[in-house]
Amino acid sequence: MSTHPDLPAEQAYIDRAYERLEAMRESARQMIRAVIGLGKGGTHQAREERDVIVRTSLQRLERLDIGREALCFGRIDRAGEPGTAEGVESFYIGRLGVSGEHHEPLVVDWRAPVAEPFYRATGAHPMGLARRRHFLTDDRRLVAIEDELFGEGHIGDAEPGGALVSAMERSRTGRMRDIVATIQREQDEIIRGPLPGVMVVQGGPGTGKTAVALHRAAYLLYTHRFPLERQGVLVVGPNPVFLRYIEQVLPSLGESGAVLTTLGGLVTEARVKAVDPPATAALKGDGRMARLIARAVKDRQRPLRAPVEVGVGGHLLRLTPEDSAVVVAAARRRHGPHNSRRRHVEAHVAQILYQRYLESVERSRLARAGAADPEEAPAGEADEQRRALRRHPAVVAALDRMWPRLLPEELIHDLFGAPALLALAGRSLLSEEELRLLHRPRSDSLETIPWTAADLPLIDEAEVLLGPVRLPPEGDAGPRTYGHIVVDEAQDLSPMQLRMLARRSISGSMTVVGDVAQATGSRAPSGWDDVLAYLSPRRPATVAQLSVNYRTPSEVMEVAVRVLASADPGLTAPTSVRSTGIPPRAVGVDGTDLATTVAEVARAEAAEVGGGTVAILCPDSWVGDLAPDLAGAGLEFALGEVDGLDQAVTLLPVGVAKGLEFDSVVLVEPAAVLDDAVQGMRALYVALTRTTRRLTVVHSRPLPAELAGLAGRDEAAAPATTGW
Repeated sequence: MSTHPDLPAEQAYIDRAYERLEAMRESARQMIRAVIGLGKGGTHQAREERDVIVRTSLQRLERLDIGREALCFGRIDRAGEPGTAEGVESFYIGRLGVSGEHHEPLVVDWRAPVAEPFYRATGAHPMGLARRRHFLTDDRRLVAIEDELFGEGHIGDAEPGGALVSAMERSRTGRMRDIVATIQREQDEIIRGPLPGVMVVQGGPGTGKTAVALHRAAYLLYTHRFPLERQGVLVVGPNPVFLRYIEQVLPSLGESGAVLTTLGGLVTEARVKAVDPPATAALKGDGRMARLIARAVKDRQRPLRAPVEVGVGGHLLRLTPEDSAVVVAAARRRHGPHNSRRRHVEAHVAQILYQRYLESVERSRLARAGAADPEEAPAGEADEQRRALRRHPAVVAALDRMWPRLLPEELIHDLFGAPALLALAGRSLLSEEELRLLHRPRSDSLETIPWTAADLPLIDEAEVLLGPVRLPPEGDAGPRTYGHIVVDEAQDLSPMQLRMLARRSISGSMTVVGDVAQATGSRAPSGWDDVLAYLSPRRPATVAQLSVNYRTPSEVMEVAVRVLASADPGLTAPTSVRSTGIPPRAVGVDGTDLATTVAEVARAEAAEVGGGTVAILCPDSWVGDLAPDLAGAGLEFALGEVDGLDQAVTLLPVGVAKGLEFDSVVLVEPAAVLDDAVQGMRALYVALTRTTRRLTVVHSRPLPAELAGLAGRDEAAAPATTGW
């Protein structure tokens, strides 16, 4: 973008918009000061009204705080109607709406309908535009202007525009930036899609699918403010590192009310302390586990094996196994979670025993008939008699046998710790080998159970079936639900994890993001139908495809495509639109020098991308040993899973790198990545496509055949086969 003659005038307009933005912020601050100045007195209604004004004003201040992000990033000029005297109408498009002193629009919110042509207009379909103008800014300073003119003979640009290229070539910072200034047509169509139903966004590396999903959440909050602010928006990411990477995107778009969490964050009853073997993890994620847990709950609803005798006031009352079978059958026919039905069991048992008590009293009276002073039945209200019977130790023990109150973690712990319970629940459902995979020795207490990530969805399933042991005061017995849910890296979620998400959706409104080609979990879906079978079994879903890779240079994608073809020949990689002219390279070393070489390469890469980010990606099981060796080699770096991504150099396991991007990637020992990961080739594909500029492979073992093209750029021989 060259110097533009309109630059001074546009700079003056932008300056005025910033002045008005500050005036809007000051107005909100004055409203808060005025309300607080009234003091705490007045009627209850007056106090409520003051609280509402303060909350609303604080929310407005939060939305108007854009930090150092650009306020205005473009303008559209709409052509007048042919044959009329109407001239060109201009709208400035920005991060949020800003109005002038007389409430005229100075900047239009990018989500407003009038802004749609800024993102969607093409030469073939100009959508009424005569011109689209892009601004390149540095803080509040307008650096350059780029114009696209629409009209007869204009067919649109095949290559990315200057604003998009500039955004893609900026150095990374360790935090995802919004793409609000450079949203492309295919991305905008997804962002502005309707709220109802499930929107699946299939996109390969670098297609911007995560950014699109977050911008879609911001758009829906703007368009459907009333229901979604009340119902809430949930964003689910694959791991804490990813959440830290994306956490500033929605606030930069003026939306800070969404809840960001991992799947594990939705389950508060247990903490992960162990890792399952792949076969066990895959089984625990299987959809059949829902039936297994439902059976396990039902198996704890059981009649007595022997009668229970209760002595009350000289009367011996008897509850038979037949009585208890009737009680259990009646309780099973009722609706509601297991624990909430316990009170019906208690009431039914107490009524049976109370009736037996009345019968016993009557028999005693008849036996003494004719006496001068016949014994009266004990005084007292019937309800009090029943309550006393329910508290009798023998009755409590019988109730706990028939219908115990259960915590979800207790149920799963008991189930996995008792082969007999497993066999009972798994009859004709799981094989003997599968039952053995699930068995785990019992722990001394709930606090010491070695829960795994695959256990959490099972606990969540049990929680829904059981309900709370004691109903909370507000009466909410289920998990919190949301008006819209955004799910990233959904291709790696098991059926049981997908069930967790489905039950948290109020109406089935979701944005589901992922790439089947990057499925590295214990079970890779064959397509999105496998996922939707659990997320949206009864409602139609929309599957949108993002096909352009804006991140990964074509030189790197040439190698990555070969890896993807080995993972699954039927999968297709997105098309890269950028070329850096820097081919990926391989550095072969002796195994004893591997850490030293990685440190040297990382330092050199940090110098090459000065101000950018470098990631050292290694096999998941290597991090614990590689980190101290890199430190011993004098390398300054962050451990991504602990420190985040804010330093120049970060060490990360390949399994955590999905969804992230770096200016340079140093990939350590690809052959070990293949051995270490459940879906080795797909994990390697993920690792190769994290870079925006440069890729170096450091190896002591022979390179996989798919990377053989890098061998000619080796800086040393690679005879050794050692590693951690």
